[in-house]
Amino acid sequence: MNHRERVLCALDHREPDRVPVDLGATAVTGIHVSALGRLRRAVLGPSAAASPLRVHEPYQMLGLVDREVRDALGLDVVGVTPRRTMFGFECRDWKPLTLFDGTECEVPGGFEISITDEGDWLIHPEGDRSAPPSARMPAGGYFFDAIIRQPPLDESHLDPAENTEEFADLSEDDLAWYEAEARRLAAEGRAVVLSMPGTAFGDIALVPAPWMKYPRGIRDVEEWYVSLAARPAYVRAVFDRQLEVARRNLERMIARLGDLVDVVLLTGTDFGEQRGLFISPHMYRELFRPYHLEINRLVHERSRWKTMIHSCGSVFDLLPDFIEAGFDILTPVQCSAANMNPRDLKREFGRQLVFWGGGVNTQHTLPFGTPEEVYREVRERIEVFREGGGFVFNTIHNIQGNTPTENMLAMFRAIRDSARG
Repeated sequence: MNHRERVLCALDHREPDRVPVDLGATAVTGIHVSALGRLRRAVLGPSAAASPLRVHEPYQMLGLVDREVRDALGLDVVGVTPRRTMFGFECRDWKPLTLFDGTECEVPGGFEISITDEGDWLIHPEGDRSAPPSARMPAGGYFFDAIIRQPPLDESHLDPAENTEEFADLSEDDLAWYEAEARRLAAEGRAVVLSMPGTAFGDIALVPAPWMKYPRGIRDVEEWYVSLAARPAYVRAVFDRQLEVARRNLERMIARLGDLVDVVLLTGTDFGEQRGLFISPHMYRELFRPYHLEINRLVHERSRWKTMIHSCGSVFDLLPDFIEAGFDILTPVQCSAANMNPRDLKREFGRQLVFWGGGVNTQHTLPFGTPEEVYREVRERIEVFREGGGFVFNTIHNIQGNTPTENMLAMFRAIRDSARG
């Protein structure tokens, strides 16, 4: 099988010749640029310096996995990521940057920071230093944390339109860019994942709107969670407006990209935490599932794309609802959370959901375990998830910047060995 055939086989719940592997196709299946730089040097040797080491997602400081690395590691998936970063500037006009740990890389030209007296980095939306900063990287840190810029709330004048200002119709330039990227990446013969802009209903991680200079509306993560219970009519009004834009954008993307794309990531809302759900199944069914049903129905009626939902945490009790909403794929499959035992997941939902992730624990085993522990966990996870297809290997969310190189190499060694039996 070639790369794309292998992924499509797994997506069809048939067991391919070996487990397909993703690294870096989305902003939730990626790798920190520091870890990527060390992995590149380990697998490519001196030629690792042939192409620049670039950050394509500056919020989490994710590295752009290039074709040399994909070829060296046998990766089966490529990703069409959003044209603009989470801070509102495009991935172009690259310039050098040295990180706190000494990693030398390139960032987009719009990456503009100011430095506090304590040495923290403050990044400014849309590359405008005159605008208030929207995120902070502590001195010595690896990624940015959102700065909550919640304007004072006037309950009598809350306007749902203020929480949908960032959702807009794609321009012709946007569509042309996505089409060109999809064509370029599809030419590699790998499966293509599209991270769809403007469809993430209630995406909690994005509520602070880091790309906006002067956000209005409810922009505090805690306040947004409160709103799900205290202001459900407001939330529905926000989602109604999002749905209008999402429909138009999806229809246009499907018409332009067509069979160039195999998978679309539609939403990144986290519904779970380590111990259980953020919200009840009833609240999901009332507030989220109707919108998820609509966008999944549109995608499935107009394309052959498989749809992916990202949710961290303990979401076992929501998986029947995700399936009923029409999602084909779950990522990151956080097996370290409560009630997320791999064998239970595979037994209960393996015929209906594709598990994209779950390959190794990125909170404990991969960054802090021994290479032997990493190797053993990866082999065990593959043995559980691979049977009957429906599995694409990825770590549980992104590989962090301080992950030891030898542990990453142990992970890929285990993947290779699992293909040999």
